[in-house]
Order: sequence, then C-alpha cells, then structure tokens
Amino acid sequence: MPTIETNFDAICGPTHNYGGLSPGNLASLAHTNQPSNPRQAALQGLAKMKYLADLGISQAVLPPHDRPDLFTLRKLGFTGSDAQVLQAASAHLWLLASCGSASAMWAANAATVSSSFDALDGRLHFTPANLASQFHRILESATTAMILKKIFADESAFAHHEPLPATPRFFDEGAANHLRLCTSHGQNALEIFVYGRRASDGISPARFPARQSLEASQSIARLHNLDPAAVRFIQQNPTAIDAGAFHNDVVAVANENVLLYHAAAFTEPIREIISDFFEDRPHHLIEVSDSQVPLPDAISSYLFNSQIVTLPNQTMALIAPTESRDNPRAKQFLDELPNFGTPIRRIYFVDVRQSMNNGGGPACLRLRVVLSDHERSHVNPAIFLTDKLYESLKAWITRHYRDRLTPADLADPKLLDESRRALDELTAMLSLGSVYRFQMP
Repeated sequence: MPTIETNFDAICGPTHNYGGLSPGNLASLAHTNQPSNPRQAALQGLAKMKYLADLGISQAVLPPHDRPDLFTLRKLGFTGSDAQVLQAASAHLWLLASCGSASAMWAANAATVSSSFDALDGRLHFTPANLASQFHRILESATTAMILKKIFADESAFAHHEPLPATPRFFDEGAANHLRLCTSHGQNALEIFVYGRRASDGISPARFPARQSLEASQSIARLHNLDPAAVRFIQQNPTAIDAGAFHNDVVAVANENVLLYHAAAFTEPIREIISDFFEDRPHHLIEVSDSQVPLPDAISSYLFNSQIVTLPNQTMALIAPTESRDNPRAKQFLDELPNFGTPIRRIYFVDVRQSMNNGGGPACLRLRVVLSDHERSHVNPAIFLTDKLYESLKAWITRHYRDRLTPADLADPKLLDESRRALDELTAMLSLGSVYRFQMP
C-alpha cells in the first residue's frame, strides 16, 4: 500500500451534552442546556467514518474518554462514594458539566502530528494538545497521550512528546490550527502553524479568546524536528476569531496541494508566504471572498470545517456538513467549486448535526495521520475501520448509549456505570488494554 493519509475519528462518548462551555464557539453557546442525544451523536459520527471508508479513504477510530471525570472532581475537594461526589458536584453545574464533557470527540484538537517525511529524524511525531485555554478540555491531554502511545507503540517509527506546559504562553489546540501542504502525502511538505496571538505582544481578538499561541507552535516545530525552511507561522485574523472562528479549521482546510480558505482567515497574504515552497510545482489556493460567502455564513455553515480527501482515483472530494448544503451562499459556492479546475471534483454532504450543535463539524471529528506502508504495519490493527468493526461499533453504541441527556443528568451515578461498562467493552474490542484510570489496578 502506498503512503496514504488515515483519518482517526473519535467516537462520541456516552456523556455527550450541551453544556455551553466554550466561549467563542457560537454553536456551543446557542445550544446551552438543551437536551442532547448521545446515541445519535455517536451513530452520526460512525456513519461519517463508514461513508469515507466506502469512498476508499483509510479510516480508523479513537475511543472516547472516561466521563464524568471523578478523578478531577476529587482533586477539587469532592469526597465520598462516586454517587456522593456526583451529587455534591451537581450543586456546581458548570463544574459537573466540565468534568462530564464529551469534548474529546473533536479529535482535531487531540494532537499535532508531523509526518515522518517532514521530520529530520524520519519518525512520525505526536504532541498531544494541552488545550489549556478551556478547563473542560485541559482534562483530556493525559488520556489522549495514553491512547496515542497504545496505538502508535513502536518507538523506532513513532515519537511521542509530552503536552506543552499548560500556561497561557503555550496555549495549544492541536491539529485544528495546523495545515500540511505537499505535492502528495508521501513527499516532504510545508507545515503551516496558524496561531491566534503572540504571548508577549501583537494584535489579539477583542471579543473572544485566541486559543493558539505562536510560542506553542514554535515549540512543536522544534519538538518535531522539522526543517525550518519548510515551516511557516501565520497568524489567524482576529476578525475571524471574533466572528466565531475559534480554531483555524473553521476558516481554512488543506489537502495535499490544495488550500481552501476564506479571505478573512489570515492576517497576511498566504499566497506570498507559501509560493516559494512550491516553485513550479502545481498547487491550488482557493480563496473565498466575503462577497462569495460572507464570513458569518462561512462560520454558521462550517463550510471550511469540511474534509478534503484524496480519492483512490487521485481526484479529491470535499466532505461538508449538511449545514453547508442548507446555507444558500455556502451551497452556491460548493455547487461551483468542482468547476474551478482544481483537483476537487465531488462534493458530499454528511449529517453530523449533534456534533454541529456543539460547534464541531466533519473536520473537527478527525485527526489526520500520514502513514507509510511501514508505519501502518506498526499501528494497532484493531483500530482500522472495517465492515465488521463498523457493525460491532454500531451495535455497541445502540446497546450502551442513551438517547436523551441534559447537563443535570451527569449527576446520575447510573450514567457513570453505563459509561464505564461501555468503555471497558470498547477497549477490549479495539485491543487497547487499560487506558482509563478506573481500569488501572
């Protein structure tokens, strides 16, 4: 098998709820405290994985995290049995919702990944994101690191780094702010790190927080042993962040030699910044003007939070949320896109509305990992999506997940028991061994 990119999608956890925990994420705030449907959320995400796999895209799965996070609640002073801890925490609903969030479903924030073709030591590098700008997300980094080490265990092929220090100077939100441009996946690439602010100076958003710092991006480039000549650091436009583009992947998406981005995405002209890397090699920069798709439409429709994937016939397809189909300006642009003369020839729509209601589209749900044939042979094979695994996961979700949940329901000790039984079964299904604290002796 040639070098290909695999999408590692996270399975939505049994505690999926609308806690409204994310400032700057307009969809999350708009659905605060509304009932969610964890079963539908997980099935929608799984259906998207199967859809891509049926298109010939390499697809794998990541497990949810253990929630509610009793370990953290006890660190914060809640004592007694599990049921007593949950009951006491229910008087502090924001805190309970934070420790019960299923936000690890958005795997684009799990880590920054650098291909072995880009790293000077020839290994595939992972740095789990510290996600330090949000309390409910900072809880994820240790479990993410454990899961990635279980899946990519061979140290001769894979390099795992600790999350950056969890301080404002090193805010890191992972692959949602990282772009890789190349002629093909199996060649060296230009790695673009998009940051929201410099820790010490520079312009910053006025309305919403910038979640990625330049200093974090620079640190990851060093850790991943990247060639400085093939790295660019570009600031996300504060105007876009204040409009609701809390991560760069809400206003830009790339695949191989194609970059699709909104005109308001960056503070600098990106054509000038990356043109020297490609020289005479073909590449396609598709800038979408505000007159084509106004920035509010781009953000509400999650047009740029689509996935661009390379199909087996070497053309590309764009996998967009149904919200883009339902937005007239976004739909008009997407109808025209296959006629632009770029490798993007097909547009497909997927329903991930349960995730979208919390501010995460198709691209949020996956972590992209470029794997050579040698590297793929050293990955835990049980996590690759097959027809058999799809059917098993579908049955597992149907068996274990509730079809209605509010943040207040997180105090139910039966939900904790249901979730842990489900995760115990899943880790066995995926041959991961013990990855959660409750599984440890």
